[in-house]
Amino acid sequence: MKKINKYQSVMFRFLMSVICGLAALVASPVVSAQDAPEAPVTYEAPTVIRTIQVQGNQRVEANTVASYLLFAPGDPFSEDRIDLSVKTLYATGLFADVMIEPRDGNVLIRVVENPIINRVILEGNKSLKDDKITDEIDAAPRSIFTRASVQTDVQRIIELYRQSGRFAATVEPKVIQQPQNRVDLIFEIAEGPVTGVKRINFIGNNEFSDKRLRDEIVTAQSVWWKFFSSNDNYDPGRLEYDREQVRKFYTDRGFADFRVISAVAELTPDQEDFYITFTLDEGEEYRWGDISVETELDTLNAEFLERVIGIDTGDIYKASEVEDAIESLTFAAGVAGYAFVDIQPDIRRNRETKTVDLVFNLVEGPRVYIERIDIVGNTTTLDYVIRRELELAEGDAFNRVLLDRSKNRVRALRFFEEVEIEETQGSAPDRAVVQVKVTEQPTGELSFSAGFSSADAFLVDLSVTQRNLRGRGQLMRFVIRASSNRREIDLRFTEPRFLGRNLAAGVELFDVTLDFLQEAGFRQKRRGGQLSLAFPITENTSLTTRYSLREEDIEVPISSCTQNALQASTSSLCDPTTGLPYDKRISSLIGYTFGWDKRNDPITPTRGFDFRFSQDMAGVGGDVQYLRTDMRGNLYRGITKGVIASATVAGGYITGWGGDPVLINDRFFKGSYDFRGYDTAGIGPRVMQRIGFDANGAVVTPEQAALDPNLVQTTQLRRGSSLGGNAYGLAAAEVSFPLGIDSLLGSLFAEAGTVGLLDSEFKDINTTASIDNNELGTFIVDDLSIRAMAGASIFWESPFGPIRFDFTKPLKQFPYDERKSFQFTTRTRF
Repeated sequence: MKKINKYQSVMFRFLMSVICGLAALVASPVVSAQDAPEAPVTYEAPTVIRTIQVQGNQRVEANTVASYLLFAPGDPFSEDRIDLSVKTLYATGLFADVMIEPRDGNVLIRVVENPIINRVILEGNKSLKDDKITDEIDAAPRSIFTRASVQTDVQRIIELYRQSGRFAATVEPKVIQQPQNRVDLIFEIAEGPVTGVKRINFIGNNEFSDKRLRDEIVTAQSVWWKFFSSNDNYDPGRLEYDREQVRKFYTDRGFADFRVISAVAELTPDQEDFYITFTLDEGEEYRWGDISVETELDTLNAEFLERVIGIDTGDIYKASEVEDAIESLTFAAGVAGYAFVDIQPDIRRNRETKTVDLVFNLVEGPRVYIERIDIVGNTTTLDYVIRRELELAEGDAFNRVLLDRSKNRVRALRFFEEVEIEETQGSAPDRAVVQVKVTEQPTGELSFSAGFSSADAFLVDLSVTQRNLRGRGQLMRFVIRASSNRREIDLRFTEPRFLGRNLAAGVELFDVTLDFLQEAGFRQKRRGGQLSLAFPITENTSLTTRYSLREEDIEVPISSCTQNALQASTSSLCDPTTGLPYDKRISSLIGYTFGWDKRNDPITPTRGFDFRFSQDMAGVGGDVQYLRTDMRGNLYRGITKGVIASATVAGGYITGWGGDPVLINDRFFKGSYDFRGYDTAGIGPRVMQRIGFDANGAVVTPEQAALDPNLVQTTQLRRGSSLGGNAYGLAAAEVSFPLGIDSLLGSLFAEAGTVGLLDSEFKDINTTASIDNNELGTFIVDDLSIRAMAGASIFWESPFGPIRFDFTKPLKQFPYDERKSFQFTTRTRF
């Protein structure tokens, strides 16, 4: 055998390695480079963040994304901060997906932006208008789209339909993709039928009937004639309010232990209506027992405060009287100088005697001062316009009475829908922050109105009004108005704080035409201007002074001056020398109005009164000399919720001076709006003519009748022109109430009044005929007879504008009055 050398041994091992490698290659499966899996690339977490990169953003700037991060270049790397940053970016609602990856000292942020809503489309909504729904949901054009917010909006829409009585309503959202990462959002609405209230039942009510209790709650049973009402559908929120109304009803009628055990709503088998059942525990009837006041206030004794309370022992227990008494005691303490008084009522029920003892504990509370007054919500009105109406300033002692007065003063501006005044804790226990929250309402108005009334026939009204000019509280108004007997152009400006003082200065220019040819035999054109200055005297009183200068053109048919039959009606406008009508005259007047306002609310008063007394004197230059006096007072009293009683007294007197008589166009004319049930100038002195007829129906003159009285077989009384009066007096009483249908109010009223007292020279027309005899001829009726009228009115805020219907029945009238048993007015605004 040959011996293998070293070289051969090496070659042998090499060949064996090659053979084994080839064998292994043949035995294994073939994998291409393309199919071979790529080895994952891993990066080590950096210890310090060098750079931040943002990918995937389209609309949102990279710097905006970085501003939400809780780390920045140069910060040490932190897994906790990375996790919080992801959550923060999600919370913005801008992104559908967020990933943050560390890459060897760099941080890569990958985002997927949420789409932008291009349009919001509502389909299938018939009973609810689009704006009613869009005002309640968050989705809007150019807002961010997220599925969570869409589902929230779906629930809000369903809730709106449930509040309107449609419990079967369904809403399905759909999304249509648009270019540039935008979407159209569609809400497909199936409204379903209206779910009404078939019946409202009460269980446990022994003292009051179901019908009586139904009148106290808002929810009503569905009946076919209440097609304007939305209260006859089931609303869970309204049901809770009804529970409270029933509780107040019972506790104000002596039932101190009353409680509503349950209020349950059940669907009818056909699932179209609800049965609502209130289960009550009435308890026993209580009366007031001992009423007393315990006070630590030195200048207020208990006996005086007990008289202020207004609760008498033995009366039926009324829970609401406690709050009323606290308000009265607070006011009495405030008047006495105690602005910080704490009143705690101690109510003790005696179940054996069925009485309720009441003790009011009065202690002087800690003094609190106003640290700051914030005005919120005034987007148009300047701050100082609101602040100047407040009776408190920063640094003053807190006073609830003055705060309530301030609220009424701000509301009286009529610039705001809502006014709320709240106080919160200041920087110290003895400091308070007062916040005045207002909700602006439109104060500018460009309107064209047209309508018809039985008093004025057609009406046309074009007006431009801004009651809050430039947010400064200034009034600017331009009006063009026309009706069958009145045409008017008026321009007015008022500055409520003239020269920075509490003075309201105004200027007015006018051009007015009054056409009373048919009613009183004259037409008047009046043009001129007026300057006024108003200022408060006390908290509730004010004085307005004014000066007017006007030129008057008076048109009277010449026949009215020359024909004796009509001479009396217009003789005050005819020149006694020429027998022709007067042409022009200048009136120069100074006057004032004293106002006294004690109403609890300047817009819808339920307590208090207001009074106006005015005088105007003509003769400071000009062609006319007279003194005219007017007064009017109104008294208001709330009876129950929504039911308000009011009483009105008005009167006036005008007299000439310097030898001048009172001309017909300066006298008082009443009727129509001033005295319902009568036509314009329908009451007061009037020219009357009694005409006689013979057996053949021919007219018999007064001269013929004087020669042969038997010639007159029949007579007829004809009304002539109204003359107006130098004096008038009116009184009215009215009760207004809701009619149970939205936008409808009703009222019952009674009115009485008179107009008369002409100057004697205008009543002498050389005749013996009168209303009391049967003589032929023309005569004047002027006897200050009292007329009385009763009636009802209906007010409807219709979609076409406010409409009022007046129905009247005379209690006392005279044959020479111009009656109108039915009257309506309407006006439509475009």
